[in-house]
Amino acid sequence: MQAKISGQDLEMWADYLLNHSLGGITDSDIVMVKGEHITWPLMSVLQDKIFAAGAIADICLAAPDNNRGQVWGASITKHGTIEQIKRTPDWHKQRYEAMTKYIEILGAESPQLFASLPEQTSRALMKADMPFKQIRLNKPWVLTLFPTKAFADMEGMTLAEYTDVIVKTSLTDPKLLEVKEAPIAELMKKSNKVHIETHCPETGQTLVLVMDIKGRFPVKCFGLRNFPDGEVFTSPDANSVKGEIFVDLPVFYNGVTIQGIYLKLDKGRIVDYRAQNEFETLKKIIETDEGSHRIGEVALGMNQGLTVALKHPLFVEKVGGTLHIAIGESYPECYVEDGDAEQQQKIDELEQKGILNKSSQHVDIVVDFREGGAGRRLYLDDQELISRNNIWEIRK
Repeated sequence: MQAKISGQDLEMWADYLLNHSLGGITDSDIVMVKGEHITWPLMSVLQDKIFAAGAIADICLAAPDNNRGQVWGASITKHGTIEQIKRTPDWHKQRYEAMTKYIEILGAESPQLFASLPEQTSRALMKADMPFKQIRLNKPWVLTLFPTKAFADMEGMTLAEYTDVIVKTSLTDPKLLEVKEAPIAELMKKSNKVHIETHCPETGQTLVLVMDIKGRFPVKCFGLRNFPDGEVFTSPDANSVKGEIFVDLPVFYNGVTIQGIYLKLDKGRIVDYRAQNEFETLKKIIETDEGSHRIGEVALGMNQGLTVALKHPLFVEKVGGTLHIAIGESYPECYVEDGDAEQQQKIDELEQKGILNKSSQHVDIVVDFREGGAGRRLYLDDQELISRNNIWEIRK
């Protein structure tokens, strides 16, 4: 079953991705457009516009068993070996290096095909895919999500209801977000510490998680990388994170939904963890590598118009009045300023000290600070932030 989206809406959506997110297309560009066949209505419009601009559209169709078009699909993790997974074809690397811009359209026809994969080979797959992830992260890129029946089912919605939410949110002018995010980003840049309090329903206790963000550079998100968008994020000193947190909103990961996550950290490392639903999946995430035992991001959801907390991470992390942390990889841009001549040297030094975290994983987990959620209090240094009317505000 295919989502019904008008041609006019698809045109507007594609224009936002090409002109706002990627800053326009020139005749020298090679734009990779990746997604499953079920996302073809949007891929097709993007392809037409890229060719019309004089550029080259590299259409990269992902197999239904391949989560986000990784270098291999689920089949090799079930029937192949780690040695086979390491045999990445040279042409795959050449294809990634040749592109100048990248659009990934999320949306799966049968996410169960890549759910609950064998642990060792799925780790090897993530490791094999990491070099290609790094290539595309170093070029202009954007992610968006196309509505599918499987994802609508996951949300307990009809395809028509789900499509309406996705399309309306994806056609909201992203420039409006930057204005709302500016005060939070300015405060975050001046702050040294983040103090997060959450309620744990299992024990009735209030849990506290703290981390150091001194000298970090916050990033305002208004449609340049994710579309739709709406968050202000930074990466902490990964060594500094300590305490406990309960995460209540559901997170979709590799075809399954994790919910009710408890983490305990000491000296920057996750030393205890639980989940009310899909504990084994959470365990696979955390036990992927050394870096997946650490935290790479802290962020505030700032999209006031996104009131439905969908399970997909592209949406749930953007809901205004929520907070998320990421298990795994840090964002290098949060540690150095643009144009810094010694940028890579500083990044390497921070990585060696463990301040900047490296991992094959980057999994956002989200706490709801709106009424009824597990979030209780949030401070940047001594300044409290409050979740009001589906947005974060600085308490006067």
